Amino acid sequence: MVTSDDVRRVGLALPRTWEFFTGGRAKLKVKQIVYCAFSADETLMGFGFPRAERDGLIASDPETFFLPPTRDLRYQWVCAHLARLEHEEMREFVTEAWRMCVPQMLHDLPELPVPTAAAWNAIDSGEWGELRPLLHPALHWTDGETTLRGRSNVLAHLQNHPTPRPPTEVEVRDGQVHRWVR
Repeated sequence: MVTSDDVRRVGLALPRTWEFFTGGRAKLKVKQIVYCAFSADETLMGFGFPRAERDGLIASDPETFFLPPTRDLRYQWVCAHLARLEHEEMREFVTEAWRMCVPQMLHDLPELPVPTAAAWNAIDSGEWGELRPLLHPALHWTDGETTLRGRSNVLAHLQNHPTPRPPTEVEVRDGQVHRWVR
């Protein structure tokens, strides 16, 4: 059984996501775009979903999926009973809803090894204290023409340059990014 806390763990691990509360309800957003929202009792979840595919999803399992209120039908949105979702299915729906809100360059981040998405998110938000433990001390960093060795050198470089695009390849050792290639 999936809970709202399970959804939060998945959603808040995705770059640029933040949680917002309004009217006693929690929502997950990227900038100002809501991609996932909970009912007040957190047993129901609404999420971004292509309007053209919405009826097919509902028809596939009408006990789990349902249309949003009439006022929200204009949005690319569908709702679900959390208790009827499998964990992997929920992860896929939340990740796909997030992808509808972010630039395409970020779409592959959730598929890269942990902690790549968290590291890129820390870079993007300038959270250097959060980034440091995610990078291996012997980090090998390649971003186009720039090649650096060592976590301290990479951190110094990142603090003085624009946010790089996400990596296309990574290697993780001991739970830290050891090699970052773009």
